[in-house]
Amino acid sequence: MTTTASPSAELSGRIAKLRVEVCQLHQHLTRWGLVTWTSGNVSARVTGADLLVIKPSGVGYDELTPESMVVTDLDGNLVDGDYAPSSDTEAHAYVYRHMPPVGGVVHTHSPYATAWAARGEPIPCAITAMADEFGGEIPVGPFALIGSDAIGRGIVDTLSGHRSPAVLMRQHGPFTIGATAKAAVKAAVMCEDVARTMHLARQLGPVQPLPSEAVDALHDRYQNVYGQR
Repeated sequence: MTTTASPSAELSGRIAKLRVEVCQLHQHLTRWGLVTWTSGNVSARVTGADLLVIKPSGVGYDELTPESMVVTDLDGNLVDGDYAPSSDTEAHAYVYRHMPPVGGVVHTHSPYATAWAARGEPIPCAITAMADEFGGEIPVGPFALIGSDAIGRGIVDTLSGHRSPAVLMRQHGPFTIGATAKAAVKAAVMCEDVARTMHLARQLGPVQPLPSEAVDALHDRYQNVYGQR
């Protein structure tokens, strides 16, 4: 179903590629045990247009195809697709409207990160992997009901000025952002990994956060030196 005028051939090509990419990225959510049944979603900003591509609502992961991905505007209104968009679309759209560098948003109910969210407790930065990816603790955002942009407001308010690409929305679960959808998925995988590690560490006794200067150095190295450049 299309609800607006047909886009240009160049824009249509970009959207088609993003539909493939977003569909494939959802496989990582199941691969890494971040979702159950139909929960969770990945979206990507369509560069050069006020549009996003996102998972359809309530469709099983085994049933997802590039064609089933949904295109909406940045107010969450359906632009193209045969399905209703994810119930989290307004939250994703709010993030894109208010955080221009963000190119991808992910939401999961991964068990360890969601357990920290249920407690309303930030994950302390006590291991180098957290300093690398998150640049500090993973913060907690406010509780907000699904179905409006309230969750998006909480994400933006919490992460603005924060180095972490992840936020634990209180009594809900983690949302992650990235310059690309793939980067946001990576952050979701890493968020669950460190949530599990820090939970296990606390079962053994008190955990000492890393010194701030060590966090800064580790984060700078990982973001600017590590890997292939």
